[in-house]
Amino acid sequence: MGIELPRLDKTALTISSLQDETEELNYWLSKSPSERMEAIEINRKMVYGKDRTSSRLQRFLEISELSKS
Repeated sequence: MGIELPRLDKTALTISSLQDETEELNYWLSKSPSERMEAIEINRKMVYGKDRTSSRLQRFLEISELSKS
């Protein structure tokens, strides 16, 4: 996925109560599932970096041959 990380606008600031979740909930419910997934991917890349998101999965399965007995 070629998602370009947006620049962080440090001038935009909204202060609200942690108990008032309706505005945020309504915002995310107005977005399509693909827009929500894209936002999750952007947040993950901003926190962990671009390289770390793709290199985190490691192979942990091994194929073994069964003996014919």
